[in-house]
Amino acid sequence: MREVTVTLPSGKSTVVPYGKRTGELLIEEGYLKDPNNTIIGTLVNNEPTSLSFKIEINAEIRPITIESREGIRIYRRSLCFLLAFASRYIFPDRKLVIGHSLGDGYYYYFIDYLPVHESDLRRLEEKMRELSEEDLPIQRRVLSYTDALVLFEKSGQEDTRRLIEQRNTNKIPVYVCGDFTDLSHGPLAPNSGMIKTFEIKPYPNGFLLRYPSEQNLGKIEPFADSPLLFSVYQEYKAWGKILGVNSVSRLNELIEKNEIHSFIQVAEALHNKKISEIADRIYQRKGQVKVILIAGPSSSGKTTFTKKLGIQLRVLGFNPVIIELDNYFVPREKTPKDVNGEYDFESLHAIDVDLFNRNLLDLFEGKSADIPDFDFKSGERKSEYETLQLGDRSILLIEGIHGLNDELTPKISRDKKYLVYVSALTQLNLDDHNRISTTDNRLIRRMVRDSQFRGYSALETLTRWPSVRNGENKNIFPFQNNADSAFNSALDYELSVLRIYAEPLLKTVKPYHQLYSEAVRILSFLENFTPLPAKYVPPESILREFIGDSGFKY
Repeated sequence: MREVTVTLPSGKSTVVPYGKRTGELLIEEGYLKDPNNTIIGTLVNNEPTSLSFKIEINAEIRPITIESREGIRIYRRSLCFLLAFASRYIFPDRKLVIGHSLGDGYYYYFIDYLPVHESDLRRLEEKMRELSEEDLPIQRRVLSYTDALVLFEKSGQEDTRRLIEQRNTNKIPVYVCGDFTDLSHGPLAPNSGMIKTFEIKPYPNGFLLRYPSEQNLGKIEPFADSPLLFSVYQEYKAWGKILGVNSVSRLNELIEKNEIHSFIQVAEALHNKKISEIADRIYQRKGQVKVILIAGPSSSGKTTFTKKLGIQLRVLGFNPVIIELDNYFVPREKTPKDVNGEYDFESLHAIDVDLFNRNLLDLFEGKSADIPDFDFKSGERKSEYETLQLGDRSILLIEGIHGLNDELTPKISRDKKYLVYVSALTQLNLDDHNRISTTDNRLIRRMVRDSQFRGYSALETLTRWPSVRNGENKNIFPFQNNADSAFNSALDYELSVLRIYAEPLLKTVKPYHQLYSEAVRILSFLENFTPLPAKYVPPESILREFIGDSGFKY
């Protein structure tokens, strides 16, 4: 019998039969004896796998607990799987589609766009809880390419079938629970019994599948709505439906048929149109609005958006003046520190708020103001200042992560401010049951930009990302509903372009690196996209901010 050697978390090495499942091994070694165990998956040579994964090479095994970042991801993915399973029972003739995240949850709708009654949603939630109580095993299996195509064609999952058809692999991993089988783009929980904490909440034209927050995995927190972002997403979803491109497989078809150029033109024109509409709204408050504050999470394209908005404002007769908030950093010795003792440059207190507000008030009153210039190498302000005075047609544009937080501009009355939130909400799905994460989209953008312009490796970007996300959760997302307008910077074709840049970067992260699991996950995700050369990207596109050769100077 063929055997492989496995190293356990304790450091113990053991020889097991080829093909032994990770969950079986952990049971034998006593890791799953605790009835309150929270092991939801395993890392096999730093690659995330399910507990039904077969070990076929010498490996180091580590459990993934539900409290970990990867464990949370598995829980949410499994919750979506359980919903799809329950929906097949309750709505056998309706096609369920996942949308974007909203608060602590995912927005879902049915493709027929018919109303979903609250009584039906109660039945759906009851079926999910019934499946959870039955504690059914969820097992990973591998189908042949042909069998997978037949399976998903029979089940009416056309987007999934096309996605598989466009890939060049003879083994297709799927997950099976009872009589339900679905494709999953990552490991799932070992059984339905681990999926206990969730809520289905009615929402316009669909519903929300709500999951526990990262801070409290045993409880569903009160819902925090984001109506502005939802309206933006709905608008882009309707646009995708009109063009017939609402899934990755549809996008891939355009690329393969050499029909992508006109789609890119329309996508870029839509961006320009939306920026023009925001400029028009600002013009309607001409004489009142003095400053436009622009904020958004990392790699949302704020810098290019600001430049493009400036052009549209010039068309309307304004003279936009850009002030860089980074120049208002306090000296290094006054910079606050985080819990780890590191400088917290994303804290509002890292900004000289008092000086910033005094400068703004002076400028609004027609006075001149000395704008500081910060030297990031020395951590001090330069001795030279830029003296600035606004004319009659001048309007300030300021980009920075704290722009939507009123504490940044406490001395400026609300009627003088226009707040814009920039995010990247792709309307594309991988297929009906698997969404494209906005966070992943931004991470890939940042990874490419960090490599192109900052000399950072993919490993360095991945290492910094959790800290970046924590800063966003603290300083940006709580204030997004303060915005007067929201701009969606996502371009539905961009991941096909970014794949060409990101893949070689991610492949430098090796199995012995701690973040190898994250690199593998993103690489697997990018494999769904047909590569698209950068020559198709217009020079003024927001995407150029990340890949280079932009028509703008940064």
